[in-house]
Amino acid sequence: MIRTDVFTPSKFTSEGNKVKVNGKIINYHTVCEDTVFYDDEGKAIASMFTYSYFRDGVKDPDKRPVIFAFNGGPGTSSMMVHTGYVGPTRLKYSEDVDEDGTPLPPYASCDNEYCLIDVADLVVVDPVGTGFGRLLDESKKDWFWGIEGDAASFNTMIQKWLDRYGRWKSPKYLMGESYGCTRVATIAGMSTFGNEDRAFGTAFDGIIFIGNTVTNGTHFADKKPVYPAILSMPTLTAVHWYQNHPTDQGLEEYVYEAWDWAGTEYLTALFKGEAMTPKEREKIIKKLIHYTGVSREYLEDRDLVIEDVDYRAQVARNKGRAVARLDGRITRPLYELHTSEPTWGLRDDPSVGKYDPFFQSVLCGDVFKKLNIDFDRNFVNSARLYPSWNNELKGRNTAQCLSDTMRRMPTMRAFFMNGWYDLCTETGILWYTMNHSNFPKDRIFFKGYEAGHMVYLGEENVKLVCDDIRKFVMGKDPTK
Repeated sequence: MIRTDVFTPSKFTSEGNKVKVNGKIINYHTVCEDTVFYDDEGKAIASMFTYSYFRDGVKDPDKRPVIFAFNGGPGTSSMMVHTGYVGPTRLKYSEDVDEDGTPLPPYASCDNEYCLIDVADLVVVDPVGTGFGRLLDESKKDWFWGIEGDAASFNTMIQKWLDRYGRWKSPKYLMGESYGCTRVATIAGMSTFGNEDRAFGTAFDGIIFIGNTVTNGTHFADKKPVYPAILSMPTLTAVHWYQNHPTDQGLEEYVYEAWDWAGTEYLTALFKGEAMTPKEREKIIKKLIHYTGVSREYLEDRDLVIEDVDYRAQVARNKGRAVARLDGRITRPLYELHTSEPTWGLRDDPSVGKYDPFFQSVLCGDVFKKLNIDFDRNFVNSARLYPSWNNELKGRNTAQCLSDTMRRMPTMRAFFMNGWYDLCTETGILWYTMNHSNFPKDRIFFKGYEAGHMVYLGEENVKLVCDDIRKFVMGKDPTK
């Protein structure tokens, strides 16, 4: 651990770098550094760490976009987005895979030929307490570890970065994954409306959401005023489609058909409950089996209500497997799921153990060397801050933050990207949010990907995701 009493801000640079993107050589340089926060007495209390990639030879920086990218958690470093698809150096997926199609070691890196540095400068961010970011004064943790404090610290860091590099006039984009979606919506809302202490006044041209946690609730974990089983249906159907091939229909056709059915017949059935006739009940059971793959016994025991946690042990039970929460394509041997999983997190998710070492070995083994990062500070992959995270957001919720800001900023656009097999941040919850938050419909875009929580996993998805984001940053419709 770093000694907080001898903390010294660090800065590392590299020059003369190049990467081939879409057949063209892009020259760039990097600056990786601490942004330090101080209390009223001038004492350093925390730091965020940024990895900035600048294209060389830009004649008019005012017209060149900047993308600020990060993961979520809360408490997760930027490791996944950094080496997954954003940086010029990314993971190279092995041709050797296990039974779930997950690449096997040894793990390698490669030049990211789809990197976005051809259209934007890139700033990858480790928040306070994660990655190389640090909390230096434990008594000040409430200033940073909560929805509002976190967003305020990001707004402050972004403004300091814009000052430092003279980029206030540049088009500015936020790109968050998972809890990072809660973060970017709140950053945008706070930049327009401010908080109790200050207004930030930073205008963002676009926001990119991956694995969405923007919700209509007070915060991202709130219950919705509709049956959760209805909102889960698109994801449950997609995982069933992948695991069991129940139909000749394509994935999206099957998913949208199930969504339409869930919002009509299934919703009515859950509302009626015991008032259903035996014939009506039997019809619903057969449809649920068709769309989700759960057993008749499961449905009878639970009054036709499917819970997404124990669904993971149902959908691939005939194979003797249970599926992962972050990616329903990945499985583990079937045994009884712990009922407390939603409370204590992802410890039992088979996808975590398969991917974390993959990303960290490339980041720490290859990327940091190229960035000339060389100090004793340890890299914290995940600080697991979510159990004590302050989820209060005064006055409005995260979806309202985004909606209010987009209506105040008539050129701001939003792009929602979700994996069809993501049982962590489910597509149906996003669709419900999009339909109940008064978003300007002509400036929001949605696209689903044949992936889990991290939509960029795999060679095909890296290209597809980067191409779609590139379209969005260039002002085009990313779904076409």
